[in-house]
Amino acid sequence: RSSKGLKFIEEHKATLQRAEKEYGVPVEIIAAIIGVETYYGKHTGKYTVFDSLTTLGFDYPPRSKFFKSELKEFLLLSKEEDIDIETMTGSYAGAMGMPQFISSSYRNYAVDFDGDGKRDLWNSIDDVIGSVANYFHRHGWKAGESITHPVVVTDKRVVNKKNKLKPYASIEQLTKQGVKIDRALFDKELKDSQQASLLKFESKKGDEYWLGLKNFYVITRYNHSELYAMAVFQLSEKLKK
Repeated sequence: RSSKGLKFIEEHKATLQRAEKEYGVPVEIIAAIIGVETYYGKHTGKYTVFDSLTTLGFDYPPRSKFFKSELKEFLLLSKEEDIDIETMTGSYAGAMGMPQFISSSYRNYAVDFDGDGKRDLWNSIDDVIGSVANYFHRHGWKAGESITHPVVVTDKRVVNKKNKLKPYASIEQLTKQGVKIDRALFDKELKDSQQASLLKFESKKGDEYWLGLKNFYVITRYNHSELYAMAVFQLSEKLKK
């Protein structure tokens, strides 16, 4: 995936750099999202989105309200962008195109980055790149700030049983509670006042502890999972040149 990501960046460098300049989101983060979501367009889903949303909206009671809302957004989207609903394919849950936007996200965050008058997340790489960058920008991405970093925890009592994704304590507070941070390893300046969350991950080598900063939280707005955000971050690190 990292090899394919490097090739993707090389092929679309100008557009990625334009998106970074306009929205403040690094080239490698934009590319990593597309890589994690659909393997750079290889797996975008073959379900007819209309069928997926009607089935889930009317025959899946636990999330009926959500999928009925998405069905409404989908129908409005098809009208606004003048797309035949029979041609709009995606995942079993209705996520569409290379960046796997659900209908509400498509309507709210997709942008016409190639200037052809429409927002096409299936066929326009420019629109895909610009839309991912805009999504992160609108969710509060902090340009030039760190994302996450491994730390050492000397007092396990400060670790939450379930990871809190949203930053809840300052760096100063976490340090006083026994979280050892090697500031020399951060590629960006880390301030005592910055908010962070202490995250625990289980690995084959044992437990790992990481500091989740604001930008890590922003990644989880794309998918509400710390494992997802870590996958995006680690892939992005491999895409840096």
